[in-house]
Amino acid sequence: MQVPAYYANTYEEQAHTQVAAIGERDGAPWVAVRHCLFHPQGGGQPTDRGWVDGHEITPVRDHDSGLVVAVAAGEAALPVFSVGQPVEARIDLPLRIAHAALHTAGHLIEAAGREQGWVLAANNHFPGQARIEFAAPTPDARLDTPEGREEATETLRTAVAKAIAQDLPVTWDNDTEGRRIVHLSDPHSAPCGGTHVRSLGDLADVVLPTLKVKKGRIRVSYSAAHRERS
Repeated sequence: MQVPAYYANTYEEQAHTQVAAIGERDGAPWVAVRHCLFHPQGGGQPTDRGWVDGHEITPVRDHDSGLVVAVAAGEAALPVFSVGQPVEARIDLPLRIAHAALHTAGHLIEAAGREQGWVLAANNHFPGQARIEFAAPTPDARLDTPEGREEATETLRTAVAKAIAQDLPVTWDNDTEGRRIVHLSDPHSAPCGGTHVRSLGDLADVVLPTLKVKKGRIRVSYSAAHRERS
């Protein structure tokens, strides 16, 4: 059995665990560990960087087994592992929390956009590409002029800054259908399989350039970082 530990604790950097399964993917060996720290790419979030017994790996979702499996990162193949073998799992924690900050900030921007009456159309939480796209079910005159778009963006910035200043908690649970639901306190709840910060006060340097409207969609690009806390 594999436990997706990346859901329970974004900040867990390493763990002593055991091999849960082994197999092959495209002719190359993979290993799955029971206490799985490794978040695979999905939901608009990049994959983690990790290591199993010091061997650098890339986690991917194996659709046949349903497991998150570790494949070799680069040309060197993984060594032969055996089921039940004790191993040390580790992630690149600075990279993980950078991803978590971007993902959480995206949820917060989505919440601010919903307050404007907009509807989520797409998202991307990758570094350097992060953006939330909305559709406006009813016409929004602010979107027709540069001054209006800046006004709308400033409204988003204000809502985001207020929530961060309040340091609202970020929590999750499973709904009756077994879906993982992430909550940003009262402002926002959404199904999500990504990693997130502990509370909105962990976010820093959240920057929203003036939004753009392309092909009928409202595109809000953004950047964010994780605040350093003692």
